[in-house]
Amino acid sequence: MTEGFPSSQPRGLGTKVKAAICHIRTGHLVVAVLACLWIASAPPAWAEAAGSIEQIFANSLTTLPHETVVATGSFYVPVYSSVSMSQGRVRADFSVTLSIHNASETMPLVLRRIAYFDTAGRMVESYLKGPVALKPFSTIEVYIPTTDIRGGTGANFVLDWAATGEIAEPVVEALMVGGIGNGHYAFTTQGRPVKMIGKN
Repeated sequence: MTEGFPSSQPRGLGTKVKAAICHIRTGHLVVAVLACLWIASAPPAWAEAAGSIEQIFANSLTTLPHETVVATGSFYVPVYSSVSMSQGRVRADFSVTLSIHNASETMPLVLRRIAYFDTAGRMVESYLKGPVALKPFSTIEVYIPTTDIRGGTGANFVLDWAATGEIAEPVVEALMVGGIGNGHYAFTTQGRPVKMIGKN
């Protein structure tokens, strides 16, 4: 009698069950190995951190114009590296993708600063070594992985731009993606042009 099975079982059933279990375990092992190989071969979600914007988005950039700058501006972009949920008892962490679009069809857009600040207003990181120029209709991005929670719940980007002629205002927005438990969330925020407000 095979241990764990009643004596009334057909002869050899225990062996068949053991073989089936062995086959299942082998199948799971193959799946696990394949998953490991896929993870090992796939680029990490934050691979962009390994290179500068100048390297990663070389195809989106052009040479800096030599003409005199006639238009300048700044954008403030609120982002959420982390979000408090369940009345503050739970924290959900999010990846952040900042996208900067040159909305002009003809003019290059010069970017002078892309800086990331935390909830307390301290600069976490600066993403440009020097000014860069975006080709017409081109885009660059800054990616912050879910594991990077330095920004906190009140993080923000500040972007300074310039142009050598009349130009369409850039489009700047951020995409947050993350989840908690079985829930998955994605939302965007829009960059707001920085305008001085006071007495006329």
